[in-house]
Amino acid sequence: MSKSPKVIIVGAGIAGLTAALELAHHGLDVTVLEKNAYPGGKIRQIDVDGALIDSGPTVFTMRWIFEKLFDDCDENFASEFELEALDILARHSWGDNYLDLYADKKKSADAIAQFSNPQQAQLFLEFCNTAKKVYESLRKPFIESRRPGMLGMMSALGIEKSKILWDIGPFSSLWSALEKYFPDPRMHQLFGRYATYCGSSPYLAPATLMLIAQVEMDGVWSIQGGMAKIPEVIARLAQKKGCQFRYESEVNSLQINGSKISGVHLKSGESLECDYLIFNGDINALKNHLLGEKASTAIPANLKQADSLSAVTWSMKVKTSGFPLVRHNVFFNQPYQSEFSDIFEKQRLPLNPTVYICAQDRNDLGLEDQQFERLLCLVNAPANGSNKPYNNEEIDQCEQKAFLLMQQYGLHLEDAQITRTTPQDFSTLFPGRGGALYGQATHGWMSSFHRLGSQSQINNLLLAGGSTHPGPGVPMAAMSGRLAAATLMDHLGLTKQ
Repeated sequence: MSKSPKVIIVGAGIAGLTAALELAHHGLDVTVLEKNAYPGGKIRQIDVDGALIDSGPTVFTMRWIFEKLFDDCDENFASEFELEALDILARHSWGDNYLDLYADKKKSADAIAQFSNPQQAQLFLEFCNTAKKVYESLRKPFIESRRPGMLGMMSALGIEKSKILWDIGPFSSLWSALEKYFPDPRMHQLFGRYATYCGSSPYLAPATLMLIAQVEMDGVWSIQGGMAKIPEVIARLAQKKGCQFRYESEVNSLQINGSKISGVHLKSGESLECDYLIFNGDINALKNHLLGEKASTAIPANLKQADSLSAVTWSMKVKTSGFPLVRHNVFFNQPYQSEFSDIFEKQRLPLNPTVYICAQDRNDLGLEDQQFERLLCLVNAPANGSNKPYNNEEIDQCEQKAFLLMQQYGLHLEDAQITRTTPQDFSTLFPGRGGALYGQATHGWMSSFHRLGSQSQINNLLLAGGSTHPGPGVPMAAMSGRLAAATLMDHLGLTKQ
């Protein structure tokens, strides 16, 4: 019996973990190298005075991606996670009042009719119908496909589904496409916000990103134990199947001989050999020589990508009063366009930031009787943490604006204990792109096709993570890990069962 090829996965982010689970399930010799002492990548928790606070992604959607992964690996998703479906997807405030969106679109329409007017509610339902068609059209030929090209995807769609995309104006921006559905400027602002889920500006992102609305209406869940439970479980299952995890093992460089990768050099001085390597990190870390000069040959030299959003976040243990928070909350600021021109054009912290708040001890009914609660507050920021580190005064000013907005909207914070994370911190945590949290920005109608697929220019070096196809976010990164595993198994002549 021939010896199983040795696979090294650099990075225990969600993409690296899904690839590890799948490859270990198929009997491959897999080692995951992770610089941190825990798995998860951007899914991380911060301990603030004994309170563990989700301080990365906070929204769990598209659970079908994980259910299918677990099924394919002979595991039971439902037995591993305790999930609670949220009735209220998010609470949105403009200061004088607020609007809840629900998993049930009829309830959302009723709320919009009261908040705005019946005509706006009817237009919302028409938008939902369009968003659903866009999502259903793109799910298989784009999301589940290995780096589709424009022509190949249109061919796979066929005439009827291609017409659906054509009707929304695929060459227009999301902001423009939303105009006919949302004459109420507050609704326009709310649904334009979905572009930020991909780290992008609604004024530059393509109209197809309206599909994110359907993703949320298909279900948003909270997870007992927090988002960190996802990487924890997947790592445990991969380890059970024989995968080796080496934490606090930072890779210094990739060892490339000729046109093939042969191993890695760790910062500890140790060298490890491999037959295949999956890189679960931002592709710019390779392109910009952070893992050695030769590693840059894996990425096309002429690849140009706009960086996505970074953020300033506040992980806090705090007493709250006033505004009735639910799990997910957005406090909108004005003028809205200035936030994105500040970030993407002027490359500065926004003067009028919108604030996202994840109240992690709350559900649809609010907060149970307890003195302190855990909040993650976030404002968008430019990804210039590696070339323009902000001084404390600039970050303090941003913090004052964000906290003043929360106070003006009725949310009062007392005895807050806070850990702050800046674009410079994110750049250190996730090297390669100045603290960008979503890889490249999805700007322009062709941008989604400019993401690299799992196959790099080095034959036995594969790519996975939010900077590759199909894109950023926990479920998309998980899908990219599966696509990388499938590509590797193709190399080996294996067929997924």
